[in-house]
Amino acid sequence: MKTVRLGKTGLEVFRIGMGGIPITRPPMGEAVKVIHRCLDLGVNFIDTSPGYKDSEERIGKAIAGRRDQVIIATKTGGDKATALKLLERSLKRFNTDYIDLWQFQNVSNFENYERVLGPGGGMEAAQEALKAGKIRHIGITSHSPDVAQKAVSSGLFETIMFPFNFVTNEAASNLVPLAKKHDVGFIAMKPFAGSMLNNANLAIKYLLQFDNVVPVPGIEKVKEIEENVNIVNGSWELTPQEQQEMEDIRARVGPRLCRRCGYCMPCPQGVVLLPLINMHMLWKLFPREWVLSWGYVTEGVESWKNCDQCGECEEKCPYHIPILEMIVENIKFYESVAGGKA
Repeated sequence: MKTVRLGKTGLEVFRIGMGGIPITRPPMGEAVKVIHRCLDLGVNFIDTSPGYKDSEERIGKAIAGRRDQVIIATKTGGDKATALKLLERSLKRFNTDYIDLWQFQNVSNFENYERVLGPGGGMEAAQEALKAGKIRHIGITSHSPDVAQKAVSSGLFETIMFPFNFVTNEAASNLVPLAKKHDVGFIAMKPFAGSMLNNANLAIKYLLQFDNVVPVPGIEKVKEIEENVNIVNGSWELTPQEQQEMEDIRARVGPRLCRRCGYCMPCPQGVVLLPLINMHMLWKLFPREWVLSWGYVTEGVESWKNCDQCGECEEKCPYHIPILEMIVENIKFYESVAGGKA
């Protein structure tokens, strides 16, 4: 069994995990079969969040009678009181009395980071839950390289979850080695760049080159997890042809791939940019009827009418993404699917 130690948690996890967003798309019975297949194949690390529709309930149903075979990672947010309420809800959904890894979700600016650590913040909730045995380890997720580096160096967190794939590969040169230095487990979110990468062989093999990284690809179908596990169990060597193919894909996809770092925000006209930039990704990952009614998305669509095309967002984007062009395309896409035309 090919496993990796998840930093100072000491948890031994299979070389890839399972991301819990796409599991919300199939019927409940199929979702349970997918999770069972993961466990049967030795994939013992499942990551999700209370905000991923009914993902926690589906996982909870699937792991009934098999709790000792799975390491559950879920997330939280808000102040101490809110975080503790979310924890109790997660425990109920999973039908368990403890969470293996409890992560502060999307802490992507220093204001939120300080709020987590400040009086009455989420860290107080985590410490209380840790003493009560309701959680066993504390992690953090972020889309900001600066916040992630500070969190890893702080000594306060046992894991970091950060976007990492062969297109958005900025973490390779700094954050991944920093996590290794501080013995912080590195969990790679978006190993398929939010469904923008279709070649599992390239996506998984690239991340397997980093011996302290655990990719958590989102899984919807049994054949997907079987394919991923077969890649892990095969050769990890990247051929010259595969390396060139990655370069070609990087050149094609990279200039229009949002890192969700939030540097483009805030918009002076109040446009909620991130759901608009990432519309196609959301459509691929989540149940489609849910995307159309999701407040996160509808707020973004409604706010678009305030855009005056000033271009400040593009000026602030460190990756030079054509934000305005992409949003116009995504608004047209949203209108077509919302109107039943696609």
